[in-house]
Amino acid sequence: MAAAKNAGQSKPDAATPQKAEAAHRPAPNAPQFSRDEDLHAYHEMLLIRRFEEKAGQLYGMGLIGGFCHLYIGQEAVVIGMQMASVEGDQVITGYRDHGHMLACGMDPKGVMAELTGRRGGYSRGKGGSMHMFSREKQFFGGHGIVGAQVSLGTGLAFADHYRENGKVSLTYMGDGAANQGQVYESFNMAALWKLPVVYVIENNRYAMGTSVARASAQTDFSKRGLSFGIPGEQVDGMDVRTVREAATRAIEHARSGQGPYILEMQTYRYRGHSMSDPAKYRSKDEVSKMRDEHDPIEMVRKRLLELHGVPEADLKATDAKAREIVNDSAEFATNDPEPDPSELWTDILLEANA
Repeated sequence: MAAAKNAGQSKPDAATPQKAEAAHRPAPNAPQFSRDEDLHAYHEMLLIRRFEEKAGQLYGMGLIGGFCHLYIGQEAVVIGMQMASVEGDQVITGYRDHGHMLACGMDPKGVMAELTGRRGGYSRGKGGSMHMFSREKQFFGGHGIVGAQVSLGTGLAFADHYRENGKVSLTYMGDGAANQGQVYESFNMAALWKLPVVYVIENNRYAMGTSVARASAQTDFSKRGLSFGIPGEQVDGMDVRTVREAATRAIEHARSGQGPYILEMQTYRYRGHSMSDPAKYRSKDEVSKMRDEHDPIEMVRKRLLELHGVPEADLKATDAKAREIVNDSAEFATNDPEPDPSELWTDILLEANA
């Protein structure tokens, strides 16, 4: 009976724990995750991936209008950063933002409903993918203008510095946005006033569709703040462990009053720049190689199975739960009413006494 009961469970190879540990050893200076930390990272990254896959489906069905930029492949960056942050730290990013919203704890139903332009969306169906906010979760967008969020994120840090509240602004941008002039104006102010901001450059190699080697004279983005005295480092953005480790150092640097810090996350998006991008500027073999050898979720799944001894049935249950959450959000987002036309005239001005 015992053999039959356990027949469906996967067990680690008890005879080779050293081999398993060696196979999943992180990069230098990055700690090994505990079982619970890997489980947390697996669940959070998987939720983002399943959400983005569903968003892609809804876009293909014509239920999401405008632009839709998916985060598939980059999940380790935002989850590792959030694992190092504390409650009250702020997040602001560009338009590839659904993953950041979910990582901040925003309700998937509200996020998906905003994508489909429904009343239950975070901006009441009026903002879509590029304009979603949650003051409760300290998420400040979602911005469609390339690089615009960097000056705003610096402003958040200025407010934190002025109020002496101990918060840190986590300001994300892509490799394409890193070449914008307002980014360097922000670097200058942040360094001058020692503002508590961590600039996270998500280098997915292609910006909108041009290789960084063809668009940037300095392709080591961690050095972009050197002329202002801003320290920076390159990070393996496909390994959630190295992300959290680097994020912990950077956030502590900013929170302790030493000023801004730059983290270049070397990551990779599997899809095109947006859903309308066929991504013909790179080979299918390149994408397949990244998926097969560096997928951030698959690396955690293997550690859970081989290093932590988590039964495969448990991981399948985690995936099923993520799919259930995402399917519920899609069901809500396709049945929730559209906003009343009168909403066109709301949220334009903030009353002085509000």
